[in-house]
Amino acid sequence: MPSSDAPDNSRSAQGELDPIIHSPARLKILTVLKEVESADFLFILRQTSLTRGNLSSHLSKLETVNYVTITKEFVDKIPHTLIQLTEAGKTALETYRQQMLRRLERLK
Repeated sequence: MPSSDAPDNSRSAQGELDPIIHSPARLKILTVLKEVESADFLFILRQTSLTRGNLSSHLSKLETVNYVTITKEFVDKIPHTLIQLTEAGKTALETYRQQMLRRLERLK
């Protein structure tokens, strides 16, 4: 059974905002990732000012819906987590941006 936070393409087609992206913390994460090819956990942590636990939780949600990929490895015996925006994530973020622009335009 899909999560209530899972993106629903039919809702998106109707102009409803993606609840995954509409979360302020996840929107911050995605916009940071849009500007770089990939980023490590600590870079995103610093850029978003989230706590480690919040960042980890939000990244898990983004990974679940295939908006990001998360690669965990060890570099010189130190854990290193690399996050990258997927094509699905880029598309979803652009759709969200267009929907927000249309909504803001109607406010004029």
